Amino acid sequence: MSLWVDKHRPRSLDGLHYHEGLTLRLKALAASGDFPHMLFYGPSGAGKKTRIAGTLLELFGKGVEKLKIDQRVFLTPSGRKLDVNVVQSNYHIELTPSEVGNFDRVVIQDILKEIAQTQQVDLSAKQKFKLVVIHEADSLSRDAQAALRRTMEKYMSNLRLVLCANSTSKLIAPIRSRCLLMRVAAPSTEEVLDHVAKQEKFSIPEDTLRLIAVDSNGNLRKAVLVLEALKMQNPDLSASGLAIAKPDWETYCHKVADMIVQEQSPARVMEVRAKLYELLAHCIPASVVLKTVADRVVEQVDEALKADIMHWAAVYEVRMRVGNKKIFHLEAWVVKVMSLYKHFFFGFDMEADFDD
Repeated sequence: MSLWVDKHRPRSLDGLHYHEGLTLRLKALAASGDFPHMLFYGPSGAGKKTRIAGTLLELFGKGVEKLKIDQRVFLTPSGRKLDVNVVQSNYHIELTPSEVGNFDRVVIQDILKEIAQTQQVDLSAKQKFKLVVIHEADSLSRDAQAALRRTMEKYMSNLRLVLCANSTSKLIAPIRSRCLLMRVAAPSTEEVLDHVAKQEKFSIPEDTLRLIAVDSNGNLRKAVLVLEALKMQNPDLSASGLAIAKPDWETYCHKVADMIVQEQSPARVMEVRAKLYELLAHCIPASVVLKTVADRVVEQVDEALKADIMHWAAVYEVRMRVGNKKIFHLEAWVVKVMSLYKHFFFGFDMEADFDD
């Protein structure tokens, strides 16, 4: 028995009942014989990977669904070994180079060069090129993006790249200019949930639909998972008796935000640091921690402080991307927020206290 999010996930472009214009465009590109490098971007849970899988099916046929997972080992110039999980078929390969951090350039260079220098295995394949799907492309380092740019130019004859990203802002301009950009906007959550409910032969009250839509914030994956969980708890789905449980990491982030607002002192910074370490140790991305904590802090402070807090959150998010130690930038933002908060209410500069 599979989860609804997997059970009702479309397997082809024809199965996608939303953004029909985008579907038609992808089908036309797949049939044209002149398929370009592509960049799919849009918010999490909007269906980017589903569209990529559907496009692969249009390009290569059913053989693209025969997948195997390999663990590839790459060597850095210093001799360090990097393990990367790779999903591949005879026609394409999928990987997430950003998993290895600053060594992603090594993965990009080695694996793309290897694939680009080999010919298509299946001589009867619809397309003569092989295709590489790179997930989380916007998390690649600048060095990796530069390496990717050179590969795109050099091996265009027998290699196509499909990049998947949440935003184009973190990708360098030469990569964006070499790809056909496909924006996958978040569809109507209510429309998708109604579709799932019809497939499962039940109806959803309007109040419950709105409750799930607000909680999921446009993330279809989360919305369908929440719907299934609520259906198991309360079969009639009446909104009066429903409560959407927050994930543990989100509750923990809210606790951190509450600690920042309740007290501003060096001792409290040390307590917050321990909580942040705990979140990072459980593999919650630093950017997600920063965004979740910042949103919660902004809900509790005076209107005059909100713009400054979000401004500094954006500044430290950029610094996290450039630097290595995420905790430094998270903690620096916490101190900055505490200083702004204390200065606003008491005219006291907390950062000066740290300098002492």
